[in-house]
Amino acid sequence: MNARAVTDACFHCGEPLLGSLLTARIAGRDEPVCCQGCLAVAELIGDAGLSDYYRFRTAAGVRPDSPTGPDRWSVYGDPQIAAPFIRSSGDEDSATLAIDGLRCAACAWLIERVLQGRPGVVEATANAATGRLLVTWRRAELDLSQVLRTIAQLGYLPHPLSAQGTADLQQAERRDALRRLAVAGLGMMQVMMFAVGEYAAQFTGEVIQPDIHSLFRLVSLLIATPVIGYAAAPVFAGAVRSLRLGAINMDVPVGIALGLAYVASVWNALVAHGEVYFDSITMFVFFLTLARFVQMSVRHRTTDLADALARQVPAHAHRVGANGLEAVPPGALCVGDVVWVRTGEIFPADGEILDGEAQIDEALLTGESLPVRRRVGDPVRAGTQNVGDPVKARVTAVAGATVLSHMVQLLQRAQTRKPAIARAADAAAARFLTFVLLGAGVTCGAWLAIDPARAFEATLAVLVVACPCAFAIAMPAALSAATARLASQGVLVTNPDAIEALARIDRAVFDKTGTLTRGAVSVGRCVPLADLSPEHCLEIAAALELPSEHPLARAFAAVPVTEPACEVRVVAGAGVEGLVGGRRYRIGTPEFVADLRGEAVAPDTPAGLTGTVVALGDEQRALALIELHDVMRDDAPAAVAALRAAGVESQILSGDSHEAVAAVAAQSGIRTHYARRTAWQKVAHVERLQRAGHRVAMIGDGINDAPALGTANVSIAMGGGSALAHASADMALVGEHLESLAGAVAIARRTLRIGRQNLIWAVTYNFGCLPLAALGFIPPWLAALGMSASSIGVILNTMRLLPDRKVRNGTDRLRPATQPPALASPSALRGAA
Repeated sequence: MNARAVTDACFHCGEPLLGSLLTARIAGRDEPVCCQGCLAVAELIGDAGLSDYYRFRTAAGVRPDSPTGPDRWSVYGDPQIAAPFIRSSGDEDSATLAIDGLRCAACAWLIERVLQGRPGVVEATANAATGRLLVTWRRAELDLSQVLRTIAQLGYLPHPLSAQGTADLQQAERRDALRRLAVAGLGMMQVMMFAVGEYAAQFTGEVIQPDIHSLFRLVSLLIATPVIGYAAAPVFAGAVRSLRLGAINMDVPVGIALGLAYVASVWNALVAHGEVYFDSITMFVFFLTLARFVQMSVRHRTTDLADALARQVPAHAHRVGANGLEAVPPGALCVGDVVWVRTGEIFPADGEILDGEAQIDEALLTGESLPVRRRVGDPVRAGTQNVGDPVKARVTAVAGATVLSHMVQLLQRAQTRKPAIARAADAAAARFLTFVLLGAGVTCGAWLAIDPARAFEATLAVLVVACPCAFAIAMPAALSAATARLASQGVLVTNPDAIEALARIDRAVFDKTGTLTRGAVSVGRCVPLADLSPEHCLEIAAALELPSEHPLARAFAAVPVTEPACEVRVVAGAGVEGLVGGRRYRIGTPEFVADLRGEAVAPDTPAGLTGTVVALGDEQRALALIELHDVMRDDAPAAVAALRAAGVESQILSGDSHEAVAAVAAQSGIRTHYARRTAWQKVAHVERLQRAGHRVAMIGDGINDAPALGTANVSIAMGGGSALAHASADMALVGEHLESLAGAVAIARRTLRIGRQNLIWAVTYNFGCLPLAALGFIPPWLAALGMSASSIGVILNTMRLLPDRKVRNGTDRLRPATQPPALASPSALRGAA
């Protein structure tokens, strides 16, 4: 259609202008449009550099809803309505969306390209394996409604993710897929009944009467039409959408093959001459629909854990008020409120136990199968279940600040981002699609010259058999399934490239405090070196450590502070400096403290101080040596042994004293250890290992670990670590079970094996069958069966990675300690979100 030749019709949709004076600037020309909706779509296509769509299209575009009045997306412009779906950071908002129609890498590329070209959009990352889109925009320039409307104008249906909304969306998608599968299956069986009769007659040499033969064809046409028109509708919609925007996705060759086969079959059936392919068409649509149904089921399972976590917050909470208990929604709770949690109820927010002793089921958050005991003062997390006696808890974090909400955000972020290996597979599949279309054209031309009667069948077979659906989903599906499996065992993947890196490690470098030890540090002895009392020295130390997030700072939390420190400066790997009462003090390593007074030699450590020793001093003298004690994690020796059995040698890299590091190394079974290392010395050590050809995993939780975490091939932060450590880490151990490390390595290695199996199978199938189809050895029905079987085989192979539906410990994980340590604080996970 040439819209320019029709002066009284809309350039975009072809409908009458009805006096409209609106024009859209397309390819340097002003073109008439009938409404604001067509104006918006035309300008969107033109601004995206896709104006060639109007030159090559064969039919008018669809008239969209007019954006001048309210549409289904306008409601999301209300900040109160949009609030549950967005996350704010500074002047930017972000949201995770489920995209209906996002089925392949080309769809993801198209959505990303258009969104990233829109002013105000900071980032857009789509993942076809999970059907999710992560989009970030500047709040001053866009709102959620405009983002949703832009996606909808491309022909995709976006759904902002909420807890119940996601479940409803998945249920609706499943029902729709089952209906299409049922139509395709029934149609295939009915058409095959007639086809088998014809095949049997050909095989036995009997002749079917012409009128009966014609009747079989016409009935097959009637049965195949709803299969093409309904069951295969998503294929044609995806192909048209892709071609309109100048891209090629998996639906294009499939849609071309189905369309050509159906049109040719209809014509031959009506003229009672030539071959019909209704049996091949219905079989192809059925197996294609079946493959997509299985793929959808796997996609739902990979996002089950994040969705289950989001739904874990109860509908209401029992707040203790002046007039007794009152039922309020969790969103109405404030920090400091007291809630009453009965037996069997879910904690509505993060808090601490005020009264009673609780048995808490934390399986969904940590993978821990056994309930854990929480006493007065112990922390509890939103989404965990009280399986013991009723308790009172004081709220310490609500809504988006809870550990549960940060876990959901981390999982959703990981599920929307594509690792490098998946992006490479997407690019290869896109190039192969172009090769398939060219190969089909060459095949058709060659057979027209050799034997025109076989040209159509051979071309159809090439279009169908060579579609790289299996290749495109081989790695993304495996990595998405592995992310869900690891999350079910308390290992959150925040960087999708981390799984591949973890599978290749041969060195694990541990920090000591808060990693191999619990980080539950307590003050042992305080040895004054001047005329100050031990109590006064501890008070100064507590004032200096108050702003610090280092695990050692927790030892002074119980020491009362009358005058807080000011001008505090934290020196990673060394200590803290600040003013207390107008005097400048330092606390940290003896060398760091001695440097304040210009001395190069620190005082000797008195005999009998066996724990971690920190020094306290001012600008004139050393004031005290303070001994700190920590508790070894029960599962540390087993974790080190399991890693060694997997071919991964462990090391300790700590800023602590030689004596303390050596003691922990001996208890945990680690042979190589280094003490008194600053943050940058840790970085240098990791780099030396890498230059020697090792693949290094760094496991830590303190601020001085952050640079080394960023340098390692894969970095893992403990759940209770600092925000900076989490921001630098590729993974987080939410349950803080070191035994999960060996299981995570096993899952990562298994993921790469399964991913390689998928890729080998897909490549072998595509490149092996393509020449056979081009040479005419594969008929269209067998090509349809092979293409669908290859995709189903990849998906079924990937399903071996998925976690059980019931969240529990997997076989790759050793049994954790009966009493796991506390989970991460909300501030600790905030940096990673």
